[in-house]
Amino acid sequence: MLVESPEHGAESADPTESAGSTGLLRIATAGSVDDGKSTLIGRLLHDAKAVFEDQLAAVAATSERRGASSTDLSLLTDGLRAEREQGITIDVAYRYFATPARTFIIADTPGHVQYTRNMVTGASTADVAMVLVDARKGLVEQSRRHALLASLLRVPHVVLCVNKMDLVGHSQAAFNEIREDFAEFAGLAGIGSVTAVPMSALHGDNVVEPGTAMPWYGGPPLLRHLETLRVPPPGGPGSAARLPVQYVLRPAGSGHRRYAGSIAAGSLQPGDAVIVLPSGRTGRIAEVHGPDGPVGRARAPFAVAVTLDDQLDVSRGDMICSAAHPPHLGQDIDATVCWMTARHPLRPGATYLLKHTTRTVRARVAEVVHRLDVGTGRPEPDAGELALNEIGRVRLRTSAPLMYDAYRDSRATGSFILIDEATGDTAGAAIIGVDGSVEAGPGESAEDSTREHT
Repeated sequence: MLVESPEHGAESADPTESAGSTGLLRIATAGSVDDGKSTLIGRLLHDAKAVFEDQLAAVAATSERRGASSTDLSLLTDGLRAEREQGITIDVAYRYFATPARTFIIADTPGHVQYTRNMVTGASTADVAMVLVDARKGLVEQSRRHALLASLLRVPHVVLCVNKMDLVGHSQAAFNEIREDFAEFAGLAGIGSVTAVPMSALHGDNVVEPGTAMPWYGGPPLLRHLETLRVPPPGGPGSAARLPVQYVLRPAGSGHRRYAGSIAAGSLQPGDAVIVLPSGRTGRIAEVHGPDGPVGRARAPFAVAVTLDDQLDVSRGDMICSAAHPPHLGQDIDATVCWMTARHPLRPGATYLLKHTTRTVRARVAEVVHRLDVGTGRPEPDAGELALNEIGRVRLRTSAPLMYDAYRDSRATGSFILIDEATGDTAGAAIIGVDGSVEAGPGESAEDSTREHT
């Protein structure tokens, strides 16, 4: 589905206000190699006046040393020596900038297939994925791969950036063909909100300012569109309260303990009925403290410390939740896992540390159900194992119960990481579906996924 224009709204940094509007926007780039992701980010930073003079001077000097006819703005994000030498992006580079309307964090992710895990890392917290497509080549396998991963990770918005329009004579027909191809793919992949923008990152057309070379395009330039995108609050609108406890505070002179953490979903206010999991004890919120003292109400994702009306046994790793709408509680978890280590594949029988919100438990791999072909979105049964950068459905058994929601309802409580106990490295990242089953795949309904699970 292609959307003509975004909704408008305003967001406050006050923890008592809604977090789902037009405040901080997290962006992940996506697309194939040499589609111009780093150049686009460099152009955004440069034209939005978010580059220091010494940074620009260093990039200009490097560009001149290489014999470039103009400043290579992609060097503003390709920070590793190997990236600059090869002219590619390897690691995820994060850049921060702000305009009078909004603040942004951009994750410049690699386009190479072998760095799929890096793209997953960058997109896992993104509010919008910018999928770049070279206007000369149209959609290629990696364009579809990254768009599919963005859909799998439930990125709320997708912007189709048809780049290098100057190399096809700013052809409206070329743009329309790519837009229609992507719309067809988006329908099959279950991608919702998509906006297409024709542009030239090299020359700046339709990036920050409108381009004069494409008068047939009546939409806003990229930055203006990003400034007005509405972002749903963490956990979704109207979601139930979730507070993973990170630390227990004992203020001097106070007879009550405070339980500190960042609200993962929903909101908390004095008088709310809550349940503490996994113990199942119930109580009510007596006070909610923010950084500057008591508040009447706090929403996700702000950090708070709450006091309960009863002295319950609460510790790090527990979760304070809405009593009316508690999360799932269980030890048998089905999840979609992206494997991130080359040290060894993920195989049945292996054990790892599983970190979910503030809770860390041991987990054993019970079964690798299938591997996902991220080019087509189709499952490959009888995979047996997952190697580096591969994604698949896995069944796990944990040593202690987890308190979780479906990933589509809450990214924070619907995801976890697997840690190699021997090295302490992150071995895999995973998302959970309803009742512990995996999320429905692209082109597959949740009912189909449940039917396959049963």
